[in-house]
Parts: sequence; C-alpha cells; structure tokens
Amino acid sequence: MMQKRTKISFYSYHSAIFGLLLLLCSSCKMSISLSGSDIHPNAKTVSVATFINNATIVNPTLSQDFTTALKDMIQRQTSLALVNHSGDYAFSGSISSYTISPIAIQGTETAAMNRLTISVHIKFSNKFDKSKNFEQTFTRYADYPSNQNFTAVESTLVTQINEALTDDIFNKAFVNW
Repeated sequence: MMQKRTKISFYSYHSAIFGLLLLLCSSCKMSISLSGSDIHPNAKTVSVATFINNATIVNPTLSQDFTTALKDMIQRQTSLALVNHSGDYAFSGSISSYTISPIAIQGTETAAMNRLTISVHIKFSNKFDKSKNFEQTFTRYADYPSNQNFTAVESTLVTQINEALTDDIFNKAFVNW
C-alpha cells in the first residue's frame, strides 16, 4: 500500500505565518522609538533658550555653537517642533566653565597632553511630568597633545565636547535608561 504525501510549499507556509503575524500586529498598538526616547504622547513642542557663556575664559562662538548643537540633537532624535519659549519641554542654562589644563606630566615636568573641559549648567522642565524636571551641571572634556597649537584644534575639540554634552543632556531629559 502506498501512502500519498501532501507537500506544503515553502511559500504558502511562510505566507500563512506572515498573514497570521500581520493579523496579530494589526490588533495591537505598537510604539517604536529608534532613539529610545520617552516622550509624552501629547508633547508637541520644545524650547531651547540661548545658553549664556559665563565661563572665565570666553570662546566667542561657544554660546551659539552649544545652543545649536542641542537643538540639532533634539530635532534629529524627536519629532518635537522647536518654539522660541514655553515649550512642552524647555531647556535653559549657561556655560559655566571653559578651562584648559595640563595632564600627563612627563619626567621633565612638562605636560605631554592638555585637556579642554567644558561645563554646562542645565535647567530642564517637563510640562507633563514635573518629577522629570532637573537642574544639573554636565561636564565633558577632550585631550590634545601639548605640542599642538590650541587655536588650531579648538574648533574640533569644542565640536567633540558639544556632541558628548548634548548626548548626555538628551539622555537625561528624554531617555529612561
């Protein structure tokens, strides 16, 4: 006696699985955030005030550079609209420190490396959840060889530090890790 085998084609099997998954997913509400940000569903706006440079050493473009870097980070990572003031989320503050210090002292008592350090004092308010409001100083630095002219590397260092600072600030404000 010969048994008859039924073959299920590869494509029809996978089509059935895909259809079942599609049906299940369509009945569920899914929310995916590529940045990992936790933004209230009713939030539509964010305001970022210009950060005043209160540091002892003043980089003339730092205030604008940092403010722009923070705005750019928020626009890349969220769908919030930037407004001039009174946003659903609001950032303000000042640049509190901009220092250059020697590190990695050699046997000849000269520094092999120098460090640029920038500190920014941030005030953040969340209109929807006051428990997430904060006021904090964020500090980051970048090192460079002491045989390099600081003015030649300053722009690159400031860009690196601004990226790290804005990442830290964004994570504190919007990411619940």
